Amino acid sequence: ETLACRRAGRRVFAGVSFRVGAGEAATLRGPNGSGKSTLLRVLAGLLAPEEGDARFGPVSLAEDPDGFRQLVAYAGHLDAVKPQLTVAENLSVWADLYGGARSPAAALARFGLSRIADYPAAYCSAGQKRRLGLARLMVIDRPLWLLDEPTVSLDAASTAVFVEVVRAHLARGGVAIAATHVPIGLEGGPVIALDAVAPAAPAAADDPFLQGAWS
Repeated sequence: ETLACRRAGRRVFAGVSFRVGAGEAATLRGPNGSGKSTLLRVLAGLLAPEEGDARFGPVSLAEDPDGFRQLVAYAGHLDAVKPQLTVAENLSVWADLYGGARSPAAALARFGLSRIADYPAAYCSAGQKRRLGLARLMVIDRPLWLLDEPTVSLDAASTAVFVEVVRAHLARGGVAIAATHVPIGLEGGPVIALDAVAPAAPAAADDPFLQGAWS
């Protein structure tokens, strides 16, 4: 509801309002710099909005940020893979941290990672790390999935598996919001269009260079 966000003195977006129903996947569209990733980070509770609010059912991001975060699974640009742990250990840690009730083994199998379950994650390719990061969505089992360019580094077969996993989540009444530049097979839901906001000259209070933070 009328969300706005400012970073480093620049308003990234303002007046963003949309509604996504249970079982729907919304797509974030807009040019580079329009704030797609920033909006997802705001909804994930990682950045504070300048104004506005978001609600999931009765839970308000502004009034109960901790409660709202408990509803969210966020898959950002970084896969959050711990290289010193094995592939299976990575998923087990996420399940323990987030209280997920689903089997890590089932998630590994779904994303084609069972055969490397005991390998150190440091040895995984970019595509394997991406699949491991997305498998986390299955084990932490939150109703709102926030996906930032989720198919980067995935081949066509892995993208198809990911789309099937998201569709299964939607069939259970879940919600997904995905920022993507390319069609990934989740079209048909709401489209949230963001336009690039013209950058404003930062005030000294907002700019670390003008504050002398470089010295």
